[in-house]
Amino acid sequence: MKFLVKFIVILGILWYNIKVLEIEILGGLYMSNEENYIIENEITDTTKKQEYWNTGIGLNKVDNLEPSKYLLDLSQKNINGELKYYEVENLLKSYYETQNSNDINIQKEKECDLVSLRIAQLLEDKSFGFSPITLKNIHKYLFKDIYDFAGNYRNYNITKKEDILNGDTIKYVNYQDIESYFDYDFKGEKNFDYSKLNNDELIKHIARFTSSIWQVHPFGEGNTRTTAVFIEKYLNNMGFNVNNDMFKEYSLYFRNALVRSNYGNIPKGIYPTFDYLVMFFENWLQGKNNKLKNKELYIKELFENENDNK
Repeated sequence: MKFLVKFIVILGILWYNIKVLEIEILGGLYMSNEENYIIENEITDTTKKQEYWNTGIGLNKVDNLEPSKYLLDLSQKNINGELKYYEVENLLKSYYETQNSNDINIQKEKECDLVSLRIAQLLEDKSFGFSPITLKNIHKYLFKDIYDFAGNYRNYNITKKEDILNGDTIKYVNYQDIESYFDYDFKGEKNFDYSKLNNDELIKHIARFTSSIWQVHPFGEGNTRTTAVFIEKYLNNMGFNVNNDMFKEYSLYFRNALVRSNYGNIPKGIYPTFDYLVMFFENWLQGKNNKLKNKELYIKELFENENDNK
């Protein structure tokens, strides 16, 4: 009897030790897996940071916005590692609290400064989700405390006079159809097989997808800037090494190329063309050296009557 009791006690001790060892092993594996995750901090690559800032400032030129001298000074301190992005934003907000908020020029500088900063920050952040929700969140982040409707789709229809169309406008999507259009575009892109495309076909496809997203124009303002950031993050997510200097010099060309890809006037013999947008993407993604001249995007047929009357 004593032997049986002693045997049971020994078995109990062995079982306990095995369980303790199992917990330690599993716990060690768990901790090991956790330690593989790395919290991303701001990069220290000054060249890349300069490119992100150039893109942010350049994209604001599509709305004729120029940065303040104060932002240019702060951006250099961020590039050199003296200030974090959040510190730059806090300093900008404090600065604009001392400025005349009713001055239209101050309002424009504030928008340019804050949005440029946030574009640079978003481009440095490599996280990405392919969804219209991401597009909304990009808009919300860029334009928070600038527009009341930041991150919300418009609930009204819009037009915009375009210089290259002699004051005519693109037919943007009806506000009631925004979600349906995005559902169609994003599902199609998500299921698209890129493996069957050569380089030329790939560029054309990306240009068409970008054009489709932009033509929806889901927000009251800031559509081109939001679309550009979304597409660049999408391309980075797919492994493309994009040329960030493109938007420093050619942001207006990019927007006007989007206009040309969506504008048609059949009675005048004018049809949408992707040629200009494709040239932009060839330079952006393939490093080509197409001559991107904004004056070539003006549609001469829309100006003929004016020229005849002069």
